[in-house]
Amino acid sequence: MDFTPTEEQDAVRELAARIFGDLATPERLAAAGTGSDAGLWKALCAAGLPGAVEETGLLGLVLLLEEQGRTTAQVPLAASCVYGILAVARHGTEEQRARLLPGLRDGTTVVTGALPATGGVAVREGRLGGAVDWVPWLRDATHVLVPDAERGLWLVRTEDAARIEPVELTAPWSAGRLMLDGTAGERLGTGPGAYEDVLAAARVAFAGLQAGVCAGSLARAVEYTSVREQFGRPLSTHQAVQLRAADAHMDTEAIRVTAYEAAWRLDEGLDATEAALTAAWWASEAGKRVVHTGQHLHGGMGADLDHPVHRHFLWGRQLDAYLGCGTELLAELGDLLAKGDLS
Repeated sequence: MDFTPTEEQDAVRELAARIFGDLATPERLAAAGTGSDAGLWKALCAAGLPGAVEETGLLGLVLLLEEQGRTTAQVPLAASCVYGILAVARHGTEEQRARLLPGLRDGTTVVTGALPATGGVAVREGRLGGAVDWVPWLRDATHVLVPDAERGLWLVRTEDAARIEPVELTAPWSAGRLMLDGTAGERLGTGPGAYEDVLAAARVAFAGLQAGVCAGSLARAVEYTSVREQFGRPLSTHQAVQLRAADAHMDTEAIRVTAYEAAWRLDEGLDATEAALTAAWWASEAGKRVVHTGQHLHGGMGADLDHPVHRHFLWGRQLDAYLGCGTELLAELGDLLAKGDLS
């Protein structure tokens, strides 16, 4: 395994870091409220970052999402890249790729996903019925990738949905409740394993996003404790603070390296079910520890709902819930182990 970024991946990451650093400021994020930043999304697409994922692969996307997570930028980058660009590129027909990928590259088409499958959507003669309680970035999306009860994947235009109701989550993800009633869907990926591949890629991508969220939370805590004094010296010189920060750093590195490994395996065409679950477990279980630490090390300032570190706390907890929470992921991994399905 070699996780060393290619020159192209490095260039894309550096460009993303500059754009997020310039535009995803605390003031601008506060002004966006619970919605997405349309101007930031336009800037990312104009720079060609979503489209670059086709060349840089899932590992390249993980590197991009780390930069997004550091600033908690409110754009549907993770969803549209993993449920849109990568899903269509890997499992779409030649006609679907020609029709959908140009819009996904320039941001005029935004796809989100109602994954994992909940068994709440049924299909009959290409028509879908049922409801999904909440889908991230649904209010920004032009299409949503919906799995049916048999784990077939269907691409549905949001304008064709019976109804979409806004849902406010812990983090400002422009989520919505999706209701389908005889809604037309377009099958994506008729071959075996399409659902499992997209789900694994999504888990890895959102684990990468969590790595960035944790890194950003820890960086803010380090900066704060280096200047905040107690008993005549900076908080960062106290052993208890150093130990908490060191533990958070190790957790963040564990999230990052497991996400890198899983992304590399998927890019190389290797079985990544175990690796994706492992990355998701670390992102869920360790991620919430890190964002709690980041807020705790800010002391009383961490209780301020308007402080930037609180955004990292909200994102970390939301990603924990979205990935399935540590115990659920561990149970799924245990089931695979019991069946002898692990490589």
